[in-house]
Amino acid sequence: MNTKYKKLIILLLFALALLPLRTASADTGPKPTMDFTFEQGIPGQQLTIVSGALFECQQSDCSDAKPLGQMGPQHFSCGDTTCHALAYGFSPYHRLDIQFSDGKTRVSNIFQTAGFESIYTVTIRSHDLLVEAQFNPNNLLPTTFLPFDVILVCGCLLCLIVVVVIVVVVLIARRKSKQP
Repeated sequence: MNTKYKKLIILLLFALALLPLRTASADTGPKPTMDFTFEQGIPGQQLTIVSGALFECQQSDCSDAKPLGQMGPQHFSCGDTTCHALAYGFSPYHRLDIQFSDGKTRVSNIFQTAGFESIYTVTIRSHDLLVEAQFNPNNLLPTTFLPFDVILVCGCLLCLIVVVVIVVVVLIARRKSKQP
């Protein structure tokens, strides 16, 4: 076998060895969020948030409510007058249970996800909470992105195709040069 063919075969095998058999990826993509701003609806009182929970529901009546768990970046947290949630994905329906500085725990109405970056105003009433979705222009933008894995695999396949084309061109050129 000719040494040039050996070099081409070695180059082709080297290019194949560079192709990933399995890619690893970190969870770095965007995640949906919810932001809650609380407004005082009880005259003469300035209530602050002590603690709270966001319940996730698949059923529209929230009969299957489960608190949003904390795992990795997923969480639900509150300050004095605001709460924030970030999740891998939200259920279609939600309910808030918030404990306030007056010692009362108030439960909200059942509300739906308002977009990828949901913004809500929560009115604190004497016995409950009223959650209302607010318009967010960011939800009009596309939220799907091309994953890095697809780009990596396409790049490797493109390199492989280039190597194969070079090998074929060299072989054709060699045959033509041998013809009288």
